[in-house]
Order: sequence, then structure tokens, then C-alpha cells
Amino acid sequence: MLAIGLIHYLIIAAVLFCAGVFTMVTKRNAIGILIGVELVLNSANVNLIAFDRYHGKGAMDGQIAALFVIVLAAAEAAIAVAICMNFYKNLVTVDVDQGDALRG
Repeated sequence: MLAIGLIHYLIIAAVLFCAGVFTMVTKRNAIGILIGVELVLNSANVNLIAFDRYHGKGAMDGQIAALFVIVLAAAEAAIAVAICMNFYKNLVTVDVDQGDALRG
């Protein structure tokens, strides 16, 4: 039977990170870019929890840090949705390439 170890969690985190970066680079609308940012933050959370589990000696430091990352991601999402709504109100699109029209 295969035991799940630290390397398995690191591989999952790397796949999540690569998927997030790929999403941020390829998407043209703001919502897709925000999804990519959330994937990158979730990969960081997987790393924090995995290192805490296998090297933390029961202190729960990684889990507490992951909770702070989740709070940061929630605040970032709230601000980003407000920016997207304002962007859409002014330009009637969420295409980030149209952001040059907002210079003034």
C-alpha cells in the first residue's frame, strides 16, 4: 500500500501553482485572472499545511499561517470584485486589455 507523504503534497501544490500561473497569463478577463490568483494562494496553503504536518512537531504554525492566507484571499477577492464592478460600469466589459481607456 502506498503511503501519502510530503512529496505528494508538494506535487499537488506545484500543479496548483502552475495552473494558477497559466490561468493568470492566458485569461483576458479580470474574473479569470482572479481565479488564477486564488489557485496560487491555495497552492501556498497546501505547502504550509504539508510542511506543518511533516516538520511542524505539532505547533500548528502552518495551519495558522494558512488561515491568515485565507483571510487575505477573502479581502483580496472583495476588493477585486469591487474593482471589476467599477471597471464594468465604466467600460461595459471586464477585458483587462481595455484598461488603457481608463487613463486620465
